[in-house]
Amino acid sequence: MLRILLSCLLCFSLPVGLASAQSFDGYEADFPETLIARFDVPVTMRDGVRLSTDIYLPDGEGSFPTLLVRDIYSNGTTAVRQRYARFATRHGYAFVFQSSRGRYDSEGTWTPYFDEINDGDDTLSWIAEQPWSNGRVGMFGSSYLASVQWLAALNGNPALQAIAPAVSPGHYYRDVAYPGGAFSLLSRARWGLGLVGSRTNTNYPVDWVNAVNHLPLVTLAEQLGFDVPHFQDWLAHPTYDDYWRPLNLEARATEMSVPALNIGGWYDVFLRSTLGSFQTMQAEAATAHARAGQRLVIGPWNHAWNQGSQVGDLDFGEASLIAVEPLLLAWFDHWLRDGPEPEGAPVKLFVMGENVWREEQEWPLARTRYTPYYLHADGRLSAQPAEDADQRAYRYDPADPVPTLGGNIMEPSLRGPREQSPLDARSDILRFETAAFEAPMEITGPVRAVLYASSSAPDTDFMAKLVVVRVDGTAYNLVDGVLRARYRDGFEAPTLIEPGEVYVYDIDLWATSYLLTPGERLRLDVTSSNFPRLARNLNTGAPFATTSKFVVAEQTVYLGGDHPSRLILPVIPR
Repeated sequence: MLRILLSCLLCFSLPVGLASAQSFDGYEADFPETLIARFDVPVTMRDGVRLSTDIYLPDGEGSFPTLLVRDIYSNGTTAVRQRYARFATRHGYAFVFQSSRGRYDSEGTWTPYFDEINDGDDTLSWIAEQPWSNGRVGMFGSSYLASVQWLAALNGNPALQAIAPAVSPGHYYRDVAYPGGAFSLLSRARWGLGLVGSRTNTNYPVDWVNAVNHLPLVTLAEQLGFDVPHFQDWLAHPTYDDYWRPLNLEARATEMSVPALNIGGWYDVFLRSTLGSFQTMQAEAATAHARAGQRLVIGPWNHAWNQGSQVGDLDFGEASLIAVEPLLLAWFDHWLRDGPEPEGAPVKLFVMGENVWREEQEWPLARTRYTPYYLHADGRLSAQPAEDADQRAYRYDPADPVPTLGGNIMEPSLRGPREQSPLDARSDILRFETAAFEAPMEITGPVRAVLYASSSAPDTDFMAKLVVVRVDGTAYNLVDGVLRARYRDGFEAPTLIEPGEVYVYDIDLWATSYLLTPGERLRLDVTSSNFPRLARNLNTGAPFATTSKFVVAEQTVYLGGDHPSRLILPVIPR
């Protein structure tokens, strides 16, 4: 169907001020007068399935570079997606919007992630063959719309010349489904069942924060009224196995040759993937062209990136927002039109606390000093190791888990930096705190906690949360991590632990950037639950998700002597 749209009524101009990256809020310029649109065009995939595709051309004559968005959340008619189309066509790009298979008007059955590899590749080839295309395609979008960019890149299609993935998954086992081996319960249930459990994202009347309390998890979907195969698949594969390997995009960097503008947030649920994709593509991408063409932007944002200066309980100021449309335009003009190279260094980071942007040449920063801070039995966190062996203990009861309060999750009511005092009365959190810093100290980079610990249970979780304590006593989470005991030696071959035996747990707390000012302190909270963000470990050693039986675990953390439990900070000289 050919439809010529009405001429615009407003003069075009670039948006003034700061635009919202994810939704292009404020981008209200109309389509160009010469626009031609074709809606619901069936594009045939290699297996015969036809995907509903909309085409927006800036003019009826000529061939154009193309910006492609592949989507599961919309059929292209929403205001947000129409702004994407305006943005592209107003700048002389063809814009193609496509619903993934099994979504909205596209044929087939949707299985998250897997079909996007070939479907993206086939769509790129189809675009390159069209008379209105000059054969050069770029992709942009956030979250799942970012996933499909990386997945399409796996086949090395020459038409795909640049991508701009924001808040993007990259290692689907480690960073999406099972961080540290613990199931990302609330995010996977709310997204996998409630948001995409139907063809058209039906809004179901479910209180997700409380609904996921159900046990056993294998019957959670049925209990809530869903029958969603992909959710059951996730539960059935708690170990990094052949199900997940095709979706470890970092391990497949050698198969990809596309420049990428990687955008993420310090409090985003996929932060670890954004950093990992940038690093592995810089080091291992298939071509020197792609390796040199990686860029990274990390702001103080959660998954709703660049939506406002207020994130969680903190306001990072108007400077924390970026003008995204000019950023994308410069990026695609360079790679699709041979325009000038985008200005600035390859890495742009927002330093929280100082609340400023800074450009860097690499990630992690080459000048980083990885500095251990040791845990002491009296609750100190100190650069000096404890000489004498000691220990501290707590009880972890799965019936009364530590509630999620802030962090890198999708749930809007819980994510981001949150004031931690509501957890102060709990006895199942060990706290270790530095003295007040006398001079500014910057921590920017990956953070780890190395714990020597034992448990009375054959399997359990150990978790660490890094917190900044301000001069006024308020405390806000920076970053946290988890390691399920059975995965202490790797995620491919789990082994249970011997109750009472001491093991070392090397916990990845992902990364952060924060400037501590004089008078502030750092605190490390150690515990065994973070619910409902993460599924509870029931402490029995039973196969995951299959049982509702649980036991209380007696946990002991060993300090000093031969067991130097410690936090490792990425200190940046200033």
